[in-house]
Amino acid sequence: MATIPPQFPFEIRSALRRAASSTVYFLRPIPTATPSLRHRTTKLLRPRAFSSSVKLPTKPPLCTADELHYVTVPNSDWRLALWRYFPSPQAPTRNHPLLLLSGVGTNAIGYDLSPGCSFARHMSGEGYETWILEVRGAGLSTRVSDLKDVQDSAHELSRQIESTAKAAAKDAKATDVTDSAPDVSVVGEASASAWDESKIVARLTATFMRLSERLSGFLSEGQSVFMSAKLFDRIAMLLEDSRLYERFLEIRSKLLSLIESRQNSGLGNQIRELTQRLVNLLDDGQRSVSPQLIDLQERLTSTIEDFQKQLDLIVKYDWDFDNYLEEDVPAAIEYVRAQCKPKDGKLLAIGHSMGGILLYAMLSRCAFEGREPCLAAVATLASSLDYTTSDSALKLLIPLADPAQALSVPVVPLGALLAAAYPLSSRPPYVLSWLNDLISATDMMHPEQLEKLVLNNFCTIPAKLLIQLTTAFRAGGLRDRSGKFYYKDHLSRTSVPVLALAGDRDLICPPVAVEDTAKLFPENLVTYKVLGEADGPHYAHYDLVGGRLAVEQVYPCITEFLSHHDSA
Repeated sequence: MATIPPQFPFEIRSALRRAASSTVYFLRPIPTATPSLRHRTTKLLRPRAFSSSVKLPTKPPLCTADELHYVTVPNSDWRLALWRYFPSPQAPTRNHPLLLLSGVGTNAIGYDLSPGCSFARHMSGEGYETWILEVRGAGLSTRVSDLKDVQDSAHELSRQIESTAKAAAKDAKATDVTDSAPDVSVVGEASASAWDESKIVARLTATFMRLSERLSGFLSEGQSVFMSAKLFDRIAMLLEDSRLYERFLEIRSKLLSLIESRQNSGLGNQIRELTQRLVNLLDDGQRSVSPQLIDLQERLTSTIEDFQKQLDLIVKYDWDFDNYLEEDVPAAIEYVRAQCKPKDGKLLAIGHSMGGILLYAMLSRCAFEGREPCLAAVATLASSLDYTTSDSALKLLIPLADPAQALSVPVVPLGALLAAAYPLSSRPPYVLSWLNDLISATDMMHPEQLEKLVLNNFCTIPAKLLIQLTTAFRAGGLRDRSGKFYYKDHLSRTSVPVLALAGDRDLICPPVAVEDTAKLFPENLVTYKVLGEADGPHYAHYDLVGGRLAVEQVYPCITEFLSHHDSA
């Protein structure tokens, strides 16, 4: 079994650096509507009205379902995409619709890779009206203020996902650049003063004001101070004369105090005055060195722009696991119930990876609140609430549990990183071949389907989401955003039958992790099974859904379980 090497060689660093430097290019754009603040309730929201939800008259090319629907998340401007597959007329009549939930940072494509490798199509062929939910930030889900814009947004997102995947693959094959520092131009004294001071002051003032006002709903006081200090650290690097550093520290201290106060009615004028002094100081610094630099304005402007982009990402990707659990999934469930009208008001649900974790968390929350879940049965594929006893490769994400790291790296462009690294994993000299083992076991996925999965299925992940998910590696397992509610604590009180499947070669969610959660359920309600044999075939993380033998070995197991509880 392949293991992850302790250090990346130059080729790997080059690919990942290229992807990281192109983050803005690969991030799926989110319209700049003002996002609502996070809900702090510990109860699942129960949407009641769907007058603002729609079925698109024309599906975008990326969507291979029969229909594409959009459901509005209450108290939010998010419109979640729901891929709908009608049951086959030749199949048995079923009593419940089926909802599929995907893993972290993935879209619906993983469930529908091709006509010959489509878990969604297989289940609809078995008679289940099948729906795939794309949570906020994934796939064709979009943030628009007016529902009439959903159609245009869906087609544009479809085009972007397909085109950026192709561009990512092409860019990743390009020859890497060397680790060379940019040239610094120097000229005489006459040219050194050519810069637009007023423009610099205005942009820097706007940035400081934004830290003080606009981000107050997204950053805690400590986080705001951290981000402000980070900006000042970057500016300090532009100070050419160390003799001016004491003056810089004085201005920095006063600006930080103003940013923290937020309540001063004359805040804008005071910040602008101090910003002017800061810019003058930087100008004095460049004039005091010889030869003089002509790129100070460019460097300072670049510093401000990069910092503003970072703030934009913090605002745009402001959600965590509990947002999915309390808002996205309940909205989708209620919409599917309203569309399909099952007699008992219940759905069947299947979750892969984080999708299964969401289902576990929902069962736990319902049991804690004394409510009957609207789920007739649940199947999870490679999911666990507690990874403490396993050697999961996801432990690599634990450093992101530091909130300061989340502010420094507010998003992880997983799709871009995998696309950039894929050629190094699939072509000689195979320096990233271990990446393939994280996704699929040897010879278990057709090469063209594996390529489509890697280049089209993955999205950008908010660090805030990863921070919460890393609690699954601490004692007690996954907990809510407050850190006080442990999702595994109430599974023993659920009344919902559960099928928990694991892959024998799953490096992300090893069988021991799946079993640790499965054994928390009442014995008469849970079925636990490991796919894979000692002599092969073997199943890695995505083989349970898209492996070439899944239709023969995995799907029948799921269908048998669901059929039993669909008719019960």
